[in-house]
Amino acid sequence: MSVEKYVAENMQQFLQLLEASVNMDSPSRDKSLCDRMASWFAEQFVSLTGGEAKLVANEVNGDQVLCTLGSGEKQVLIIGHYDTVWPAGEVSRRPFSVQDGKAYGPGVYDMKAGVMQALFALRALVQLGRLPEDKKVVLLLSSDEEIGSPTSRFLVEQEARKSIASFVLEPPSEPDGALKTWRKGSAHYSVQVHGISAHAGVDHQNGVSAIEEISRQIQFLHTLTDYEKGTTVNVGLVKGGIGSNVVADFAEAEVDVRFKTMQEAERIGQLITNLPSHLKGAHVEVSGGIRRPPMERTEKTAALFALAQAISRDELGLKLQETGTGGVSDGNFSAYCGTPTLDGLGARGNFAHSPKEYVELAEVPVRAALLARLIEEV
Repeated sequence: MSVEKYVAENMQQFLQLLEASVNMDSPSRDKSLCDRMASWFAEQFVSLTGGEAKLVANEVNGDQVLCTLGSGEKQVLIIGHYDTVWPAGEVSRRPFSVQDGKAYGPGVYDMKAGVMQALFALRALVQLGRLPEDKKVVLLLSSDEEIGSPTSRFLVEQEARKSIASFVLEPPSEPDGALKTWRKGSAHYSVQVHGISAHAGVDHQNGVSAIEEISRQIQFLHTLTDYEKGTTVNVGLVKGGIGSNVVADFAEAEVDVRFKTMQEAERIGQLITNLPSHLKGAHVEVSGGIRRPPMERTEKTAALFALAQAISRDELGLKLQETGTGGVSDGNFSAYCGTPTLDGLGARGNFAHSPKEYVELAEVPVRAALLARLIEEV
């Protein structure tokens, strides 16, 4: 029996477990709710696959879930996360539902269906006696991906360095379900300007406006965007001043930067961290830096995609494509370690981070089969 057929025949159980997972709130910053979700996923992994699961204690965010299946010398890493962007109580307002072959609910698309899809792919390999003897599969579910993976990055990189390949359970790109072979990296900077306050009507000439200075800095920062290089610089938040009749002595801008290569990240970083002031008497301070390195497309990643494409074409009837995105994931970290990384192996659907998010249930068996076959063949 094929993995695709096995998963298709077990979709009723898949739906029951997907409903249970979606109907458990797991907002990134709520440790108690995340810990409950982590324990639940660990229990399901053991129950479905017979493998081992342990909770990696986390004092700040939810515990991480580290699952292991098999004991071969070649480690394959599957990366996912169980936290969502939705606050506590969201599932009571709009619980899991199924309509016209689509599953709805908080976090169903990003990424609880993707995690459940991976569990059933692994279960199929075990039940069908097809788990390769030379492989050890590690499934890592982090608790804080949606807020930048501040406590899980180390664990992702630790396991990636041991692995021959990493498969990321983020959703594929739509409308064609393409896998992601590259992602931009991201950086965040805070630009603070100190000026000299003065009465705007009585003593304007002796003031130095931090708002004027920050406006000039913003104009320069936006000139750094270069679409041909894949670089974007966006000032998304500005604040300063205390009143219209006061020359502002302080202003601040928050800057988001995206880039395709580390070389470009370093070039842009040098320009931003060394911003000169324009107004005499104004002082500019810059803090921040790279948050996620880019997931660069390498020859090894290209070969991994070629394998996925061949499996899809020859066995699953899919015309699989590759793409990239300006969004980031934990795949950025595994790729930065030099591990060939394919992203977008989660569930198909649409509207991530939106109340309209959904998953196409008919696509679950074939996408689970793709992941399973990659584990077999890589």
